[in-house]
Amino acid sequence: MRRNLNKTALFTILALTLSSASMAGPREDQLAQYASLAKAANAAFSGFSAERGKRLHHQAFASGKPDTPACTSCHDKDSRAAGRKLAGKSIEPMALSASPARYTDPAKVEKWFRRNCNEVIGRECSAQEKGDWLSFMISQ
Repeated sequence: MRRNLNKTALFTILALTLSSASMAGPREDQLAQYASLAKAANAAFSGFSAERGKRLHHQAFASGKPDTPACTSCHDKDSRAAGRKLAGKSIEPMALSASPARYTDPAKVEKWFRRNCNEVIGRECSAQEKGDWLSFMISQ
């Protein structure tokens, strides 16, 4: 009986471990990739910060395009609200709570980081900046 109980406990633990690992999705995978890159770039990297991501989202930069000095130039200051492109077209809210399908396609996430970081900041965003910003949007 004791042996069967140990086997049952072992299988239960194994099943829980495997189900937890399989619960990680594209967002978590993307963050893990950014964390690996951030750690490689800076050995002192200790994790992402939604607060730093919020500051990045609201910060005005002088090095990008003059008509888009901040993320909030097109995306609303409230990440749960729709934004508007300079041409007037509406942009779906950035916050995960308002747009649950966002950030599930890593190629699309990278495409928009590449485009928007260059336009707003005037350079590619670092892995830490991407992870911080994404952490902020996921937390909203």
